[in-house]
Amino acid sequence: MQVLQVQLEVGADPAEVGRARRWARSRLAGSGIQADEPVAETLILLISELVTNAVVHTGCPAVLRMLLPDVPGPADAPGTVRVEVADSSARPPRPRHAEGDDTNGRGLELVDGLADRWGWQHEGAGKSIWCEIDRCDAGVAAATFDGTTYDDADAGADAAYEAV
Repeated sequence: MQVLQVQLEVGADPAEVGRARRWARSRLAGSGIQADEPVAETLILLISELVTNAVVHTGCPAVLRMLLPDVPGPADAPGTVRVEVADSSARPPRPRHAEGDDTNGRGLELVDGLADRWGWQHEGAGKSIWCEIDRCDAGVAAATFDGTTYDDADAGADAAYEAV
């Protein structure tokens, strides 16, 4: 599978999250993932959460990367989209559990619920948090970037998302 990697530098300003969403939408469309596909809005929500976490919790710039299937195809074409957000903080992500009316603390819970896989790794002096979404029918296994095959294709892909 050919993979196209695109990246965007994101400033330390929370207003940059909206710019990251707009940029990601245009890159997804360019890779053949249309805005009306459920996977597109799921990816935008994941990007929004990961970029927000990086900017808010580190106060430093970040780098948003997307690894996309290189060949545009129909909505049911198999492939995995990987999103990575790297920042300069070496502190590992700390999932929290929001209570009732709390206004934050839900980001990594959303990532865990919507992504097919996610994790983090040290990158230079900082870290990178990543997630993957499989773009395929439930009966078709998608190969990931390390060559492993997964059958859990649509976990969370139908989650509702209201544009922020």
